Amino acid sequence: MLKTFLARPVAALALTLGLFSTTQAADALKVGTTAAFAIPLEAAVSEAKKQGLDVELIEFSDWIAPNVSLASGDIDVNYFQHIPFLENAKAAAGFDLVPYASGIINNVGLYSKKYKSFDALPQGASVAIANDPINSGRGLQLLAKAGLITLKPGVGYKATEEDIVANPKQLKILQVEAVQLVRAYDDADLVQGYPAYIRLANTFDATSALLFDGLDHKEYVIQFVIRPQNKDDPRLAKFIDIYQHSPAVRAALDKAHGKLYQPGWES
Repeated sequence: MLKTFLARPVAALALTLGLFSTTQAADALKVGTTAAFAIPLEAAVSEAKKQGLDVELIEFSDWIAPNVSLASGDIDVNYFQHIPFLENAKAAAGFDLVPYASGIINNVGLYSKKYKSFDALPQGASVAIANDPINSGRGLQLLAKAGLITLKPGVGYKATEEDIVANPKQLKILQVEAVQLVRAYDDADLVQGYPAYIRLANTFDATSALLFDGLDHKEYVIQFVIRPQNKDDPRLAKFIDIYQHSPAVRAALDKAHGKLYQPGWES
């Protein structure tokens, strides 16, 4: 996952605290998220209110605070991460957190400003992928799906460059900060790209990837994550049902992501 940034202005106090709350109901279900996922969740909050369920949406400005806040009990559920990110966070900080329900998977693609096909890539072409363990593995899996490299069997999202067993075009793999991948589009021959952030940057067409991964790797489905003791909270079940099945939420997802996402709960 990419290190997030605030896509919309918030109050100075929100920036200081690292979060933004859309409501203040004391007994509301508290849902934490980040900017990339907030708009469809706002639609779910609105639908929930119509059905008598109070939900407080809290928007964080980084990708550390949502798990810290959840682990400490300040929120009831968060929605911004997939399984590899969650497992990495748990290993690093010892969080006792578990996935509760599936959300969407945001497609990740391989983009090229210079070439219209993988066959057109020259020998020694430069390929920019993310440099963090979570995203670089996804980038390498995409290159393998494209037939550009071969990885050791079974390495999955934990793949590193050391797991490449064949690289017939002798691609030069450049690992850069994930947030810089959009800029790398102008310089590298091929770039790993995240449509949600390409749309926010508004620098090139997010639909123009030569290849998307989609549900090939279901571990990247964004999860609603909770503390284990909250698994029987009826408010959670109701809110997830609204998110997954409300026509208004689906319309908000389509508006926010176009066709560059898939519902993970339908797979």
